[in-house]
Amino acid sequence: MTFGLLMASAALAVWLYLIAGRGGFWRAATNADRDSSPEPAVWPDVVAVVPARDEAHVIGSSLASLLGQDYPGSFAVVVVDDQSRDGTASVAQRTAIAAQAADRLTILSGRPLPPGWSGKVWAMKQGADCAQCRVVAPRYLLFTDADIVHDRAGLRRLVSRVESGGLVLASLMVKLNCESLAERLFIPAFVFFFQMLYPFAWVNRSDHSTAAAAGGCMLVRFSALSAAGGIEAIRGALIDDCALAKCMKAVGPIWLGLTDRVRSLRAYPRTDDIRRMVARTAYEQLRYSPFALAGTIVALGLTFLAPPLLALAGSGLSQIVAGIAWAVMSLAFQPTLRFYRLSPLWALALPGTALAYMAFTLDSAYQHGQGRGGLWKGRARSSLSG
Repeated sequence: MTFGLLMASAALAVWLYLIAGRGGFWRAATNADRDSSPEPAVWPDVVAVVPARDEAHVIGSSLASLLGQDYPGSFAVVVVDDQSRDGTASVAQRTAIAAQAADRLTILSGRPLPPGWSGKVWAMKQGADCAQCRVVAPRYLLFTDADIVHDRAGLRRLVSRVESGGLVLASLMVKLNCESLAERLFIPAFVFFFQMLYPFAWVNRSDHSTAAAAGGCMLVRFSALSAAGGIEAIRGALIDDCALAKCMKAVGPIWLGLTDRVRSLRAYPRTDDIRRMVARTAYEQLRYSPFALAGTIVALGLTFLAPPLLALAGSGLSQIVAGIAWAVMSLAFQPTLRFYRLSPLWALALPGTALAYMAFTLDSAYQHGQGRGGLWKGRARSSLSG
């Protein structure tokens, strides 16, 4: 067997495993919008916690969608203004007044970041503490980002799912912005890779160890959060959503799904915007291990680069096998492209996109080596020593 045929065969074997043996991740089938969970007889109290740092350009739309929820139970919002410099708190206050819902909004002025905490998690902690100090502590916390727009029935559906399923956490992978050329090239692939890493079907099985969540929209049972160690249990995490999901799954069942109805306003108009987003957390995902980094690069190269390279430049049987692997890869990507309403031809760009993500991951390791790992909005994670 020639080296080319060996590589092509290995790549095809990987894709056959991904198709048949990894929770059907590629089908993008776990869609929250198809949910028909029965509504509870009594609607529980919910408090939304919105960490916000320099979000004046988006928080108005996000907060208006929260305060406009068609939710029969008690629902309030806590915005944690994380030392913003752009008037985020003022926009939030004006939005609540315009919605005639100022009595349901609390704006906290975020305290300085203590040693060992990442910025967003510290804001989540302050918001959770504020919710707990209410006359009646809520049964659920809705952790959501300041750039997320919720449809009117979104909270109603989430609460129904959690109550009927006895869940401790339900999370939505919201519809990410996909308008610019950079977004069309990288965002569907990002969602595809995330589902490959954390197959939603496995996340949603109580007998499977895989745990993940999407931080833009997470409904958490407050008592279970306390049992899992509280927000303090993930205080230093950069990938806070998946860290929280792991803690929560240790105390009860969790659920993660896609949605077309809840969307992000966060725009990534340039490739560099996406590079910085990925580089912030990629090396932490690999636990800062050079060996895991090397293995990941090799695995991505075999899975995404070898099939098109050998299909175009190979010969004989190796070219045929590589072509089949490339076709399987392209077909696997189609459901995600349909979810984002993009042409099937975008699948031809997936190998190049994977190559770019490999470069972003290497950049993440480089930034960590330079002491700039986790940098976001001008602030790095506070060190343990302070």
